[in-house]
Amino acid sequence: MKFKFEKLTIWQKAMDLGEDINDMIKKFPEHEKYNLTSQILRAGDSIALNISEGSIGQSNPEFKKFMRYAIRSLAEVVTCLHKAKRRKYISDEEFNKHYDDCFYLMNMMNSFKNKIN
Repeated sequence: MKFKFEKLTIWQKAMDLGEDINDMIKKFPEHEKYNLTSQILRAGDSIALNISEGSIGQSNPEFKKFMRYAIRSLAEVVTCLHKAKRRKYISDEEFNKHYDDCFYLMNMMNSFKNKIN
């Protein structure tokens, strides 16, 4: 790996979450294509994008700012998961799996952000 962010577990987990979301949305109804489907996909991808962007040539306060953006995107994913569950696009089991993954990643990201000086 040539970029520092590629070594970060939070970036790797965020990349995995983005791909999991991409797989999950394939069964959303067509009428959600430009609404919930687009929103959760963009938010899911934004997590890893913000981590990588913040890590490159930025000061620590700037990296913290991008980590806050990533955390906000993760919170957005969680809300979209709730919407998908309420609309019966995903099962309780799928919701719980993704929710638990998000909760674990959120804790990791908050801990990482708090360690940035």
